Amino acid sequence: MKNHRKIDKKERGMISRMLAQGKTIRAIAKELCRSPSTISSEVSRNRVWDTDKFIYDSILAQEEYERRKSKAGEKRPLKNKWVYHYVVDHLGLGWSPEQISGRLKRKHPLVKSRTVGMETIYRYIYDPVNLDDHLWEYLPRGQKKRKKQKGRSVHKSHIEARISISKRLVKVNKRCEFGHFEGDTVEGRRSVGDGIHTEVERVSRMLFAKKVDRINSEETIKAQTDLFSSLPAFARKSVTLDNGRENHLHMQLNKILNMKTYFCHPYASYERGTNENTNGLLRRYLPKQTDFSTLTQEELDEIVSEINNRPRKVLQYQTAQEVFTSYCSDST
Repeated sequence: MKNHRKIDKKERGMISRMLAQGKTIRAIAKELCRSPSTISSEVSRNRVWDTDKFIYDSILAQEEYERRKSKAGEKRPLKNKWVYHYVVDHLGLGWSPEQISGRLKRKHPLVKSRTVGMETIYRYIYDPVNLDDHLWEYLPRGQKKRKKQKGRSVHKSHIEARISISKRLVKVNKRCEFGHFEGDTVEGRRSVGDGIHTEVERVSRMLFAKKVDRINSEETIKAQTDLFSSLPAFARKSVTLDNGRENHLHMQLNKILNMKTYFCHPYASYERGTNENTNGLLRRYLPKQTDFSTLTQEELDEIVSEINNRPRKVLQYQTAQEVFTSYCSDST
């Protein structure tokens, strides 16, 4: 097998002159004892745009060759510098690799240099060469290894005037109608007894949250009233809850705000999957056994805003805020 000999500086000068003389690629190849495909590749690769057409200039061609040669074998950080900085900046904002990848593909669908795959990001983060950068600490769970997480169950409790989720309309179950919520309370440190009441709109995945001093029915109905009363009627049609003790006064939502209430089956938290998932996002900021007494509502609002302005795969990498706002605008 013959060794491949690369085009050199002298040959580039000859190619440039012969092209200027109007000679064809085949004629140039014959004179230089080269393959026509070699000459064609050289010209196509190193030509430049000049006013209204491509030209081949030997000096510029040589500079381009030397630039590529200097970068040969160089390990690029996550495809290129622009993507690298985008990924690191948004990891710092709490975005997951999947959200970063999906958002880039949505914003730059036709520009390959501005997109990167989720697995590429994970591989870079966990590459032994890059572990000293501690990028894994920015991941939602901050783990050195990717692990599966277990879910959690809810507690059974007798609730007056309880309407089962099985009686909820099909259009609500299929997320065909805007304005239906799933609610729950995130517990703080048990010795303190405080918590955060959360409500998530099923179509947009928009999160609303309110601090409660005690996890009981009085505090919960007050938090729900505060959260829902700020919304227009078309944006608060119903709420689906679990069987916790804090939901005993749910009837007041119908009385005060004309909202329907539904309840999951006992030990079936998956029937409020949207809320459970979103509470998991909140737990990334406020882990279990966190003392919420030091948390202000303003600080909680900042966390909620960050979650609502993060792209979601289920929303085709739009943010919950964008989708919620869009539905509200369409209905006015």
